[in-house]
Amino acid sequence: MLTAMITAGFPAPPTDGVDVFGPLSISFYAVCILIGAALAVWLAGRLWESRGGTKENVFDATIWAVLLGFLGARLYHVITSPDAYFGPEGEISRIPEVWNGGLSIIGAVIFGALGVWIACRRYGIRFGAFTDVLVPGVLLAQAIGRWGNWFNQELYGAPTTLPWGLVIDTSQRHQPLPLGAGSETAFHPTFFYEFAWNLIGVAVLLWLFQRFQFKTGLLTWSYVAYYALGRFWIESLRYDELAKSTQFPLSEFGIDWRLNQIIMLVVFLIAMVMLARLWSQRPRTDEELQEELRIYLTEEEKKSDDSETEDVGEEEEEGSDDDSETSSSSSTS
Repeated sequence: MLTAMITAGFPAPPTDGVDVFGPLSISFYAVCILIGAALAVWLAGRLWESRGGTKENVFDATIWAVLLGFLGARLYHVITSPDAYFGPEGEISRIPEVWNGGLSIIGAVIFGALGVWIACRRYGIRFGAFTDVLVPGVLLAQAIGRWGNWFNQELYGAPTTLPWGLVIDTSQRHQPLPLGAGSETAFHPTFFYEFAWNLIGVAVLLWLFQRFQFKTGLLTWSYVAYYALGRFWIESLRYDELAKSTQFPLSEFGIDWRLNQIIMLVVFLIAMVMLARLWSQRPRTDEELQEELRIYLTEEEKKSDDSETEDVGEEEEEGSDDDSETSSSSSTS
């Protein structure tokens, strides 16, 4: 019997949104996502400018990232939760109902990265350099967005007796409770675990960004490894993922992991390989560092920079020739 030993901790939200006019309402889930996205764009713009870029690059890339990221977030959720839409009790008509939750951060990051890549190709920006300044903001957006899960009363963990347990308001919409759980049962607030984990990650990434000049892509893959590691742990606590446990072949070895845990483990291993590769290629001299910093320039800016360098070189050569002629004249005299 799942009975709560406590009645305090994280309270249930008073509501998941507000009615505006008639059928029109504002979902706090959507508000959290929008606030997170706005903060991500603001932070990325500041970091990109600090490397010599322009905010317009960030705004242009954001359009692509948001459109494809939103599509990917929903698509990944539908694919990994097929029973809710294609099962015996599922409803295909619910696929467009994003206001009821069901946006996967994993899918958003994958498709959002594709959108950024398209933008970089269009505007002549180095993809790896651009993602390095984006990832702190992306992780911040993920942290803020997790509070949307609290408002929707979803994606919480297994029942717990810990003092910070999450209480569910059963009179509101929420995901199905486990068998034996009641209105007083407390659950692991996995949304808050991920919020805290991501917020710490933002601080670490910003410190690395300000403190070190890395090889292009190192910060991006650091984000990937960090997020995958935290998500692997948090997925093990989530109650809603129990139905997605892997039966074969890992079950043959006594391993009972969720689908997202397997995906996060693979992503983490790939990220570690990429980090090792990029670390071995990091700039070790001032000349290599200056060349590495040129990646923050667009193709037009690089051409302009090269032209200025050539002009300076020609002026130095002319000055050297003048000195030689003056020296020769003096010798003749």
